[in-house]
Amino acid sequence: MAARMPTYFISHGGGPWPWLPDMAEALAPLAQSLSAMPSELPRPPKAILMISGHWETEDVSVMSAPNPAMEYDYFNFPAHTYDITYPAPGAPDLAKQAAELIAQAGLPVRLDPSQGFDHGTFVPAYVMYPAADIPLFQVSLRHNYDPAQHFALGRALAPLRDQDVLIIGSGLSYHNLAMFGPKARKPSTEFDTWLTQTLALPASERTAALLNWESAPSARICHAKEDHLVPLFAALGAAEDATATRTYHQTEIFGGVTASSFRFG
Repeated sequence: MAARMPTYFISHGGGPWPWLPDMAEALAPLAQSLSAMPSELPRPPKAILMISGHWETEDVSVMSAPNPAMEYDYFNFPAHTYDITYPAPGAPDLAKQAAELIAQAGLPVRLDPSQGFDHGTFVPAYVMYPAADIPLFQVSLRHNYDPAQHFALGRALAPLRDQDVLIIGSGLSYHNLAMFGPKARKPSTEFDTWLTQTLALPASERTAALLNWESAPSARICHAKEDHLVPLFAALGAAEDATATRTYHQTEIFGGVTASSFRFG
């Protein structure tokens, strides 16, 4: 029996960092980890399904455009970063199937033919597959950020792994835009340590601990708004019994941040 596609929770860096030399240098370990992802897979993926911390809707939305546009959802970056293109095709048939699976799980869902690739999606996808030759589509977060609902979302999407769809939750293990530099060192280290230890637990204990993530050390300092953590719940829900492997770990990012990425399966 062929190995199932793993899933990932990735820390996707800041803004359009691969196109900015100083940021690219600072995040070189992240680039290395993303570039290595294709070699970690059992086969080339049929498509990539990205759940990004930069797209949230009231109900679950599924990108269904055959050729998605670009969403330059970052601010105060150089002009050339608003001309970036990542011309990967969409996956309308898989999007429809994903929506059907989500509906069967009892979650409200709709297809969105107008949504384009946000930077939580096109930035890591570009580093992984610069040729933009793998179909790519997104599933949104829900505004409520409810951990149990996002685990349920991941469980609903899990059958796509058997069709060689690579499911990636794209966020950041630390996301407090008001606290970078040395002030980030202690809280990001505390939360990253908890997250790494928690993901190493047996599956049933792990899910329970993550549902109660707010009790983790420095949780609300690292995630005052948890939009960049919630993709983890969906990615892990799609591979709930799988072993977690840390694929990226970096300290002192931007003067103090610790961040990690993980593979499940």
